[in-house]
Amino acid sequence: MHPRNVWQAMSRPGFLLSAWPWRSVAYLITGAVTGVAALVAIVTVAAVSGALAIVVVGIPLLVVVALSGIPVAGVERRRLRLIDHDPASGQHQEPAAPGLWTWVTTRLREQATWRELGYALLFAGLLWPVDALVITVALLFPLSMVATPLLMATVGDGNEAKVLKQWTVTTWPTAFGVAVLGLLLLVLCAYLLGVAAGARAELTRLLIASREGELGAKVVELARSRVRLVDAFEAERRRIERDLHDGAQQRLVALTMSLGLARLDAPPGPLADQLTKAHEEAGKALAELRELIHGIHPKVLADYGLEAAVADAADRSVVPVDVDLELPGRLPQAVESAAYFVVCEALANVAKHSGADRARVSGGHRDGRLSLEVRDDGRGGADASAGSGLTGLADRVSVLDGRLALSSPPGGPTLLRVEFPCELTKAADRSA
Repeated sequence: MHPRNVWQAMSRPGFLLSAWPWRSVAYLITGAVTGVAALVAIVTVAAVSGALAIVVVGIPLLVVVALSGIPVAGVERRRLRLIDHDPASGQHQEPAAPGLWTWVTTRLREQATWRELGYALLFAGLLWPVDALVITVALLFPLSMVATPLLMATVGDGNEAKVLKQWTVTTWPTAFGVAVLGLLLLVLCAYLLGVAAGARAELTRLLIASREGELGAKVVELARSRVRLVDAFEAERRRIERDLHDGAQQRLVALTMSLGLARLDAPPGPLADQLTKAHEEAGKALAELRELIHGIHPKVLADYGLEAAVADAADRSVVPVDVDLELPGRLPQAVESAAYFVVCEALANVAKHSGADRARVSGGHRDGRLSLEVRDDGRGGADASAGSGLTGLADRVSVLDGRLALSSPPGGPTLLRVEFPCELTKAADRSA
């Protein structure tokens, strides 16, 4: 596997023959050049804005100084690619609306902007001189020693040469000995340059492009994408329910009525028997379609909300169910849907597995949270991981930052509790 950064490259035997020493040199040299440019730009803008602040004209320039870390950090993240292949992205948010003013106000409120400004000031005042010093010590000094014979042959007319402008060499064997020593130092300094460039890159990444920050941003985006998927899924369920209700179900109703009328008009005999059978089959198909529509997304939930839908599910339950649920308003659609299907799955499990004589659904909305409890007096011993259908619902609940807990000791009772953080959206419809 190709090394991803200079640290991995230095741990391999082919480091000196690879491009990584040259990449380290390029990173440090461009750091020194960029630092000088950043220093000149920041000092110039700060001086001009300070001089013009007396007549108020310089205040916008002070904002420019505050935002100057953004382009510097952008250049630094691009320079990181020289010695680190891992992407280094910014941590800025997208403005809520287009326009320069919105962009400026968004940036001034972000912590990342001030971190980048602090890095720009550190870079312009301290880091680039360190880059220049490392390049001078680790590259120019060994190269000047390697060039001693050449200097002696050209500048010194074959008689003498200055080594690092400190020692005078007057013989050719000494000159070549200094050159060999320079080669050895150059090999050692290649590793020194790699260490310096790697440490410099790690500092940059820590301040303006930390891997932890990128990971946190990815986690946030993943959570947002899951919420978007849930919303899209619920919207698709509602569309399918609407299409079946307004399309296929109405056609089946018309077909059932037509078959009923034809059966009444037909004389007794085989034809009438066939029409009766067809009418009964159409009625069964209509009933099954209605159950299917109700399972996809019940219309009572969309029209009247969670309270009415839970009451409807309790009326259709085989086991008698007491409902003690009062909501003063409607909830977000995703929360209503997830809570409703949790209740339906719990009541289905009560009817299939618990042997209970009675169940109870209770809950309400308080302090910004929806709480629901489904309790039965059955035999207990339920396990959500044993294929009860609650595992998938628990995943949907977690997407909405909710919590689902199941308590079912042997002998009962069984208690299922679910909570969602949410706010009421509008007043409840009591006409249901």
